[in-house]
Amino acid sequence: MPEQILKSTFGYDTFRPGQAEVVAALLDGDHALAVMPTGSGKSLCFQIPALMKGGLTIVVSPLVALMEDQVAALKLAGVAADTINSARDRDVNVASWKRAQSGETRLLYLAPERLMTDRMLDAISRLPVTLIAIDEAHCVSRWGPSFRPDYEALMRLQNVFAGVPIVALTATADETTQDDIAAKLFGGAGRRFVSGFDRPNIRLSVAMRTDAKSQLLETVKAYEGESGIVYCLSRAKVEKMTQFLNDNGVRALPYHAGMSAEARSSNQTAFMMDNGGIVMVATIAFGMGIDKPDVRFVCHTDMPGSVEAYYQEIGRAGRDGKSALAHMIYGMDDLRMRRMFIEQEDSAPDHKRREHKRLNALISYCESPECRRHALLTYFGEANEGKDGCDNCDICLDPPEMIDGTETAQKLLSASIQSGQMYGQAHLIDIVRGANTEKIRSTGHDQVSSYGTGADISKDEWRSVVRQLVAAGFLRLDVAGHGGLSLTDKGQLLMRDEQAFKYRKDIIKQSGAKPKRKSVKAAPENLNAEQVDLLGRLKAKRNELARGRNVPAYVIFSDRSLEDMAFHQPQDEEAFADIHGVGEAKLKKFAEVFLKVIGGSTEFVSDSASGS
Repeated sequence: MPEQILKSTFGYDTFRPGQAEVVAALLDGDHALAVMPTGSGKSLCFQIPALMKGGLTIVVSPLVALMEDQVAALKLAGVAADTINSARDRDVNVASWKRAQSGETRLLYLAPERLMTDRMLDAISRLPVTLIAIDEAHCVSRWGPSFRPDYEALMRLQNVFAGVPIVALTATADETTQDDIAAKLFGGAGRRFVSGFDRPNIRLSVAMRTDAKSQLLETVKAYEGESGIVYCLSRAKVEKMTQFLNDNGVRALPYHAGMSAEARSSNQTAFMMDNGGIVMVATIAFGMGIDKPDVRFVCHTDMPGSVEAYYQEIGRAGRDGKSALAHMIYGMDDLRMRRMFIEQEDSAPDHKRREHKRLNALISYCESPECRRHALLTYFGEANEGKDGCDNCDICLDPPEMIDGTETAQKLLSASIQSGQMYGQAHLIDIVRGANTEKIRSTGHDQVSSYGTGADISKDEWRSVVRQLVAAGFLRLDVAGHGGLSLTDKGQLLMRDEQAFKYRKDIIKQSGAKPKRKSVKAAPENLNAEQVDLLGRLKAKRNELARGRNVPAYVIFSDRSLEDMAFHQPQDEEAFADIHGVGEAKLKKFAEVFLKVIGGSTEFVSDSASGS
């Protein structure tokens, strides 16, 4: 029975929502597509069928570091797992292959580019393959945000391994992408399981860019001593922001494609092995498949390219189910840059139209005056019916003031018309604010009727108005040119008083204001002082064991397991076996060493019982 393996191997009493159904489908021999939120336990959906079916399960995974961590975790759980990858010496890979050939290995992890060589396919097809699992399956689809040609080549698997069930797993796929994945990997057949997209523990927030560096530092300092990821659009910005954070007392490491493979690997390993305090500053080259559970924040210093990309990236936060933050800083230049990227793509017009629509959806999310979580879930077809808000986004926690901005907007649109609809945001704001610049004088724009009509509105508020006019479709950005703004048909209606405009008043924080600090390291509420002290010693022992095995600490035991130990304080192996995450293999490997740590706290057992 799947439940028996769940308990005996992995130490869990019950399946999480959505897992059991996928397991059952694979045991029935069906193909399956599983769309499940990050951190919901997608791996167990194929690991348990792999153990029950016997034979060999092939697992396709995009990152060497992820493969290594998953294999290490499975081995500690007593599962015969292995990987063949480019980071290992040839003799190590040869030994792994021989174990697979001999039938010793149950799960073999491979990158798609290694698997899809004719030589490897021919060799594996001679083995008793009973299941194929494809992680990060959205990479198969050209409609998705992370398309990879090596993944598209996986289409051949259904023919090479006819009759072998294939499971595709992803956290990020809208309906179009789901259809594409199913069509490519198993000819549209198979069963589809969509467990939902909501990550209620992640607080969502978006801020207009005023001073990107100070805004970033405020966010990072609020999570001092915690792990976090900062995404930047360019390699140069990654380096600049990394230096800035280090100069301000934050331990930050860079990660981008311009670095050597060795440097990237070293920084990623340091981040994954760290127990808190390292901030990874990266381009989108970093993150796919990152399984670190205690990332407390993900901060975007630039707008991503789509809602799917954004959702994928913020999904690296709070995988342990504890509170985390997803914060984005963006401005008008992001809109132009993203439009330009789409236009410069070597792709068909239909693809470009779809990408512009994806970007429009993200802009709407950023400018939403209502619950961000509702906007995000609605995009994925999962509106939270019956709920007015989520109480965990900036809009719900601090509702914005909505202002009738029709007259204000008309001043800006007039400035655009009177200056020939060819100038960008900065110059138009200078016109309405009555600025005395060389450009204003040389163009004669100090003589137009709109000059100085908006002097009572600050520059920052004008930037917010312009951004929202663009987002709402009143103004069009000249992507090919230099960011010139011109009126759309909707903008013309606004000028004729046939359309109204309301805008959200952005709250601009005063520079030098102290950031609100969050108590992110607060002890679990169900533990008393003595138990908290024990939890610290259990974590220290876990870190020592992890260093000795050169694996991340969570591979030994999750924080939840250690909290369970601190609360129940088992005194023998039988009681230790009931701890969350303790299967038979970990019971043998770790019971004695952790019981010794707990034994030093026996005098607190009676207190903890009464304090619970």
